[in-house]
Amino acid sequence: MTNLAPTSPSGARHPYSPVRATESGLVYISGQLGIADGDIVEGGTAHETRQALVNLRSKLASVGLELRHLVKITVYLASMDDRNAMDAIYQEALPEPLPARTCVAVAELPYRARVEFDAIAVRDGA
Repeated sequence: MTNLAPTSPSGARHPYSPVRATESGLVYISGQLGIADGDIVEGGTAHETRQALVNLRSKLASVGLELRHLVKITVYLASMDDRNAMDAIYQEALPEPLPARTCVAVAELPYRARVEFDAIAVRDGA
């Protein structure tokens, strides 16, 4: 795999957000938290989800892709009670057809976040 995007704190939207591509055209985007300007956005799960999607869109754009290229998203939730708030934003923000999705409850996320995304995209024609 090839690392395609900056992962240093100065070049990333948050401390870990690598973009890695395979020769077959798969692109892995990791660690999209609801962080803007170094801090978790305030306002709860819905606002964090929106910011995580903005960060995801930014990472996709850094390698010439868009949200429509997503084929799978893994959503990590600090509490499954937040699933409805996340889901409303997810369904509103992502283009049809929605990528496959897995929701996983975790004991804790970095920075006391409520939601985080990892994603897999595929380049056109791959």
